[in-house]
Amino acid sequence: MILLRRLLGDVLRRQRQRQGRTLREVSSSARVSLGYLSEVERGQKEASSELLSAICDALDVRMSQVMREVSDELSLAELAESAAAGETVPAPVRPMLNSVSVTSVTGVPEERVTIKAPAEAVDVVAA
Repeated sequence: MILLRRLLGDVLRRQRQRQGRTLREVSSSARVSLGYLSEVERGQKEASSELLSAICDALDVRMSQVMREVSDELSLAELAESAAAGETVPAPVRPMLNSVSVTSVTGVPEERVTIKAPAEAVDVVAA
């Protein structure tokens, strides 16, 4: 059985370790007890959305990035589980990301933002 809380904990621990930070530093910054953060990282406790937001802020990482990593790991774990059970493993489907360049609405022409979004989710209207 794949436990989402374990995958989430693994991703959070890797993020913290990549930064060379201790549990104590992150727990203090996130205002969560060191013991509780440790249990979240080990997959023993479920992190609420509020707690996850505080941890992501403390790690200076977007929650969407963390969730994307968790999703990727979940996909791999499901494929491995299916393969181990002898099931036919379907080809993974992931939407293609298109770059969309947006000129600032403030009228400053040098100010540009590039957004990556699934092609089917973006409507572009020429002005």
